[in-house]
Amino acid sequence: MNEPVIWITGASSGIGEACAKKFSQEGYQVIISSRKEAELELVKNACSNPENVKILKLDLADQSDFENIVKKAISLFGKVDILLHNGGISQRSLIKETDLEVDRKLMEVNFFGTVALTKAILPYFMERKSGHFAVVTSLVGKFASPYRSAYAASKHALHGFFDTLRAEHYQDNIAVTLICPGFIKTQVSVNALTGDGSSLGKMDDAQAKGMSPEDCANAIFKAITGKKEEVLIGGKETYAVYLKRFFPRIFSKILRKAKVR
Repeated sequence: MNEPVIWITGASSGIGEACAKKFSQEGYQVIISSRKEAELELVKNACSNPENVKILKLDLADQSDFENIVKKAISLFGKVDILLHNGGISQRSLIKETDLEVDRKLMEVNFFGTVALTKAILPYFMERKSGHFAVVTSLVGKFASPYRSAYAASKHALHGFFDTLRAEHYQDNIAVTLICPGFIKTQVSVNALTGDGSSLGKMDDAQAKGMSPEDCANAIFKAITGKKEEVLIGGKETYAVYLKRFFPRIFSKILRKAKVR
């Protein structure tokens, strides 16, 4: 019971999988969630201490039973200390080519799914006077880029929501860490939605050259254990945050010419 418990969504691959392995290696009790139970079993068996890893199926697009899912999560180890929101889907399509239903799906999963799960567990954290939300957004939660309109919108929205939550629940001893990765070598672009809702089916060049999920997980571990409010993770693309802040016109010109897929 003294070992901290972290619940990780989107844990069947990529950053979520790497975080599950990292936190397991560090002695945490880990709950891993996604829609894909078979893949979660593989992740569990690859962890350093699989006996301290529990699987809980979760679909962020189906929020009808989140209260019961939260109760189940708490029952697995008797508590939840940290909820690492990592589940979501990306996008690779121009605004003019994107069906509105695709925009809605991106917001439903990335924003409303995350918010609904947060609201379901928030009373538990408030009652305990302890809890930590770690939220994997993206660098495009800080600035937008072509081919990611609704994806960027959903990530910007998460920043607004969780900055507010941090302020409102400071007295409840609830921490919020916003995690903004850049290009990480995962399947995120392969699974990204195109204009008609189908998957892109290939990896972006920038993604293929990105940071490893393991290095990203190490940075996330440091950010969470250090209770940082926000962290930028990646290579030179992280400098774009400061470029936009201090030289917005220059940033706009660069962005128009940037190879982002």
